[in-house]
Amino acid sequence: MPLVSPLSADHDIETKALAKFFNETLGFCPNSVLTMQHRPAISKAFINLNKAVMVNEGRVTSALKRMIAWVSSNATGCRYCQAHAIRAAERYGAEQEQLDHIWDYRTHSAFSEAERAALDFSLAASQIPNAVDENIKRRLYEHWNEGEIVEMLGVISLFGYLNRWNDSMATSIEDGAVESGEKYLGKHGWSQGKHV
Repeated sequence: MPLVSPLSADHDIETKALAKFFNETLGFCPNSVLTMQHRPAISKAFINLNKAVMVNEGRVTSALKRMIAWVSSNATGCRYCQAHAIRAAERYGAEQEQLDHIWDYRTHSAFSEAERAALDFSLAASQIPNAVDENIKRRLYEHWNEGEIVEMLGVISLFGYLNRWNDSMATSIEDGAVESGEKYLGKHGWSQGKHV
């Protein structure tokens, strides 16, 4: 049961207009955003930050950004965000083999060394205490420029916020996200999890 109930998608007209972004990303407006509407300034600021972080300005693809989000959410244990990230990766063109083997990104041939460096960065940056070190930095700079690294850390940081929000709120996972979670993550023990 959620800590705070989500409001109707029609509750705040400005949030509703901005939330159309999620219809492309996920196919629905997330319950997390509907809960944020209790303070519309938060829901609107969040959506605008999400849009800014997810725009592609370099070689970091939409699919890779969503896989970075999944690794970050997996590191923190947020099942809600794991399901959303893998669903968005699927919708944004991640290769089927990558989706099927996301748990094995370090060793599976579907992932390039550049992708492995990005995903290892996500894992290290999502841990407490933070595990980004000189080795992570060196590997990043072998494949990515500083703007691209900023884009990646934007995704990791955005999902740090979402991981805390959704785990603390015990946000109800939407059916579409559950479907993607079960399809790609279920074989490794993913489930909707328990909530407060």
